[in-house]
Amino acid sequence: MHSRHSEWILILDYGSQFTQLIARRLRELNIYCEIHPFNVDLDTVREPHPGGIILSGGPKSVNDKGAPALQKEILDWNVPILGVCYGLQLLAHTEIPGSVEKAEKREYGRANLLVDNKEDLLKDIPNESVVWMSHGDHIHQLPANYEVIGHTSNAKVAAVRHKIDQIYGVQFHPEVAHTDHGKQLLQNFAYNICGLKGDWTSESFIDEQISSIREKVGNDKVLCGLSGGVDSTVVATLIHKAIGDQLECVFVDNGLLRKNEFDSVMHLYTRDLHLPVRGVDASDLFLNRLKGISDPEEKRKVIGNTFIDVFDDEIGNDTDFKYLAQGTLYPDVIESVSFKGPSATIKSHHNVGGLPEKMKLDLIEPVRELFKDEVRNVGRTLGIPDHFIDRHPFPGPGLGIRVLGDLSKERLQLLREADYIFVEELKKQDLYKDVWQALAVLLPVQSVGVMGDERTYEFTCTLRAVTSLDGMTADWARLPYEFLADVSNRIINEIKGINRVVYDISSKPPATIEWE
Repeated sequence: MHSRHSEWILILDYGSQFTQLIARRLRELNIYCEIHPFNVDLDTVREPHPGGIILSGGPKSVNDKGAPALQKEILDWNVPILGVCYGLQLLAHTEIPGSVEKAEKREYGRANLLVDNKEDLLKDIPNESVVWMSHGDHIHQLPANYEVIGHTSNAKVAAVRHKIDQIYGVQFHPEVAHTDHGKQLLQNFAYNICGLKGDWTSESFIDEQISSIREKVGNDKVLCGLSGGVDSTVVATLIHKAIGDQLECVFVDNGLLRKNEFDSVMHLYTRDLHLPVRGVDASDLFLNRLKGISDPEEKRKVIGNTFIDVFDDEIGNDTDFKYLAQGTLYPDVIESVSFKGPSATIKSHHNVGGLPEKMKLDLIEPVRELFKDEVRNVGRTLGIPDHFIDRHPFPGPGLGIRVLGDLSKERLQLLREADYIFVEELKKQDLYKDVWQALAVLLPVQSVGVMGDERTYEFTCTLRAVTSLDGMTADWARLPYEFLADVSNRIINEIKGINRVVYDISSKPPATIEWE
């Protein structure tokens, strides 16, 4: 990570599905933190010294052969440590091998925490409160220099502290919403035990980034590919604030944007944000290259490669550019360093992959430390209008991966109209902000219908709306039936070519948010 904040907490990841949530909770407390694999080279996280260390949960048992181990050196750093679930068991097991064993009864889900000592970690937490358990092992022998500060009816050891050092552990997950006072516990750890001030805000992030961008770029020029989405727009606005017209932006119409998108976004860029932006209409080129391609990964590759060619044509002769700005986010960074090894390719990444190599550019990724909601907060602080910041995420390949199967101008047009009606109605009926992402998908399926007295044989459109915090997991949105009926009626009546509308009620996982 490039510009670590002077005050921060190191989270060592042992593979828990909740590790990112720990980071998100700390960020909500204005504490900068970073997630690193449990076996990270400690020399890379020594400077500046972390103010505290959290050991995450994990799916393994500490007794399994090859289970992730604790790097004991951190115990000598004289830094407060909090072990969560697996992290707690690891602390006990490191001191007494065999102190952790299979529980007679696996504990999963809600449990009542009974507080035995409210001095530090459990300060201001009620004597009895709900916590979220998820473990198959328990500690049957606590090392002599630890004491129990909380228990449940099922677990004698639910929270502990070291009698001399600032080392703590809990057998539950304070980071999940089901744990009633989890945020208070993390606040006690970060503020009271680690002594951190919690001064990592949008404003301080912007100030830090502006000086770091100026220092890095000097008098060189930066190129930024705008997608029309929140991330790239925040990146461009931030860099423009730092270096003014040493930045040049390019916004490409790839023929896969939503209805009126190109014009309305160009208007925002030039009139409201005063960005130095060049608009390029390359829709015909993209659509020609995509003809006859129905495989989603192949579509993404063609779209990515065509972007590179369009950029190259636009500014390939301009050798002044030294940097390419990209809207990489923290979840992308975590994915790439996850200790579980690189995740299987679910889909290739939307950033323009081959461009830096082809044009010999170095990357600038100013928001790579941030989660999506933090990028939005930074955007608001930078003065980007709310109606733009609150837009739902939109994928880089655009409608290209929402028209399933072969792409054509006609099919894209059908989808554009359906998508427009869906989003327009969400806004009109005050439901847009309740949804993380809403989209329409055109299926390569035609079915029989009746319009007036005539039979029709037209396409099926799927509506998808999900609720989520960060897009990592998502649940289908329970939109009112009346609303869905209105949207369905409008789509079928107003769009010649669609005669059937269905609503997608699958969650992520196992489904993804997009269909391709």
